[in-house]
Amino acid sequence: MAKRWKPNVTVAAVIERDGRFLLVEEETTDGLMLNTPAGHLDPGESPAEGCIRETLEETAHHFTPTALLGVYMARTRRAEDITYMRFAFTGTLGAFEANRPLDKGIVRTLWMTAEEIRASTVRHRSPLLLQCVEDFLAGKRHPLDIIHLDGSVNDPGAG
Repeated sequence: MAKRWKPNVTVAAVIERDGRFLLVEEETTDGLMLNTPAGHLDPGESPAEGCIRETLEETAHHFTPTALLGVYMARTRRAEDITYMRFAFTGTLGAFEANRPLDKGIVRTLWMTAEEIRASTVRHRSPLLLQCVEDFLAGKRHPLDIIHLDGSVNDPGAG
């Protein structure tokens, strides 16, 4: 029987303030790369909950999603063939926890303009980074309730 294909589900926050976007610089096997706060969806959490968690872990900022920018897919064939499905959100940046350590591999956070992001594509960890920013700038927004979360997601005994 052939191996079943499954995409890796990720979440990302596109956060803009005063014409600049919050990014993280992280250590990767390809060197220091840039990304929006992003990461893998964990079992038992909704995409919005995962985005809240990842943003806090990677930036030490609380985040409240207010809209879904879109659902994106990309494929990489570096060490292995992986397809990523990204749920990108925009929202409100909240309190900063100054003493909170950032996730392993995150070197720092930084604020970049759209022009700076466009000029640094060689350093983008994900090919979806720029598309998400462009969609934000184009005003794309979808209501959060476009994602239906069945009760079984939060029920560890479901199955």
